Amino acid sequence: MKRLPLGVFLTAVFVVSIASLAQQSPQADKAPQTATSSSDNKPAQSTEDMDPTDPLFGVPPLPKGQVSLIGGTVQKIDRLRNRVAVRTFGGGKKMTVAFDERSHIYRDGVETTERGIRQGDRVYVDTMLDNGKLFARNIRVVTNLKPTDARGQITSYDPRSGEMTVRDELTTATVNFRVGHDTVVKGGGGQGAMELVPGSLVNVRFSPDPRSRATAREIEILAVPGNTFTFAGKVRYLDMSRRTIAIENITDNKTYELQFDPGVVTNNITVGSDVNVAAVFNGAGYKAKTVAVNQARD
Repeated sequence: MKRLPLGVFLTAVFVVSIASLAQQSPQADKAPQTATSSSDNKPAQSTEDMDPTDPLFGVPPLPKGQVSLIGGTVQKIDRLRNRVAVRTFGGGKKMTVAFDERSHIYRDGVETTERGIRQGDRVYVDTMLDNGKLFARNIRVVTNLKPTDARGQITSYDPRSGEMTVRDELTTATVNFRVGHDTVVKGGGGQGAMELVPGSLVNVRFSPDPRSRATAREIEILAVPGNTFTFAGKVRYLDMSRRTIAIENITDNKTYELQFDPGVVTNNITVGSDVNVAAVFNGAGYKAKTVAVNQARD
């Protein structure tokens, strides 16, 4: 037998080895895939299959659905768990609302953070359902008390001594003071001090002199039980079960919560409707007598 030269023999062995390795590794020419590990023997997940809305990778989008407005007083603010407890107006139930980076928070129209929400604040919250829980899309803190020293409802008044007690609508604390001969009484139906009766809503201004703070300088009567009022604006909240409707009044840019009897609010009235409401102040709140949809404004 004729021997092959040593160089030719080694070259042949090398070619055969390479061919054998190629047959054993058919995937060798493909790029490796990145996969996540799993401790429960589940199939590995490619990074291409990961959900970009996963809370671990970022803030999820806002939930979709109908927005409802609730109004009330802040009972508690939990900044650790991002929750605020609100006692709804009219002695309603306490509702817990969640918020996060997606929520917009305003204090008297100026955007702020959760630090702008304080216990006792009067708030209006645009809420949505997020995985079965109430979520705050917008939180509006409204004070509107800069021009006045006290705003609330008269709980007692003795015309002989001039002693009056008002329950402040924001803090629910009572304010005691005296109505003197120099106290100016305005507003209401024009009957002056005769309309200073328990149940009336008033603004009270005191003298800037601390020595005269015990006597009211001016009392503005906002509403007397039995008075009729007209509200016009957008429906911001509607609860047929509680028979409650909230109107953003275009006259003073405030939102008022009103009660109504069955049949007063019809099916063509929804959140966002532009309405005209005739309501009576009964001492405990406003009760709508008629609610009519306005024609489109120019």
